[in-house]
Amino acid sequence: MRTSWVGLVLGLAALLMLASASGREYSIQLSLTEQELEWVGQQVFRNECAGRRECLVHWNRGEAFPSLGIGHFIWYPEGVSGPFVESFPTLIRHMQDRSAAVPEWLNKTPVPGAPWADRAQFLASADSNRIEALRAFLADTKGEQAAFIVGRARESLEKIIAAAPSARQASIRQQLEALSKTPGGTYAVIDYVNFKGEGLSPTERYEGQGWGLLQVLLAMSDSADSPVLPRFRAAAAEVLTRRAHNADKPIERERWLPGWLKRLETYREPGESGG
Repeated sequence: MRTSWVGLVLGLAALLMLASASGREYSIQLSLTEQELEWVGQQVFRNECAGRRECLVHWNRGEAFPSLGIGHFIWYPEGVSGPFVESFPTLIRHMQDRSAAVPEWLNKTPVPGAPWADRAQFLASADSNRIEALRAFLADTKGEQAAFIVGRARESLEKIIAAAPSARQASIRQQLEALSKTPGGTYAVIDYVNFKGEGLSPTERYEGQGWGLLQVLLAMSDSADSPVLPRFRAAAAEVLTRRAHNADKPIERERWLPGWLKRLETYREPGESGG
């Protein structure tokens, strides 16, 4: 039986209780009701895949890797490395730890690299049994993927605060606490970490400038007179626009940036106009 979004909710709810069960402590909680958790999972799936099953295994033009799952997790081909943080093997290890039914050819330690050397080879295999089986596996495990996304965001928050300049750490903690108090703000934090990373990797830089959650928080204004979520959207737009203009590839400015900015407009509270 395929995992429904009820399964997604249960997976996320279990993840949110994981810290206390494992003895970990998180000072910033991303706590949501089951209905709000389901909404967050649907938003992530819509952002990355427009809710389309075929998009669960995809290779974007201009990229050196395929993107998989509801979060479009990066998976480098065998023997290939790059500047962006690879997340698909970590997702598979997360599933292995939870005894998920990972396909046999993928259920190895370490997790193998993507079996296609480049996008042309991937497209030539688009109708293969392996790709269809992988797509079915990812369609069946949306709940585990969503739990992984939430867990990655939660575990990164203290690292992000610690990586900020000492003079900014208190204000960044306050911003994260304010964002985590509403479903829209929690969704924005979760989705942005999945979308553009924590901002901690030294290889994820153009012209020495990063574009992850840390950089967005540093770019946010500290005005207590304006709501935190619009300030987050504005800072994220500034950071992503800077990345696109610092990039060597014109595709980032000409094709990707408009889509990125459109995604930021979904960072609103449930039912709010513009989301």
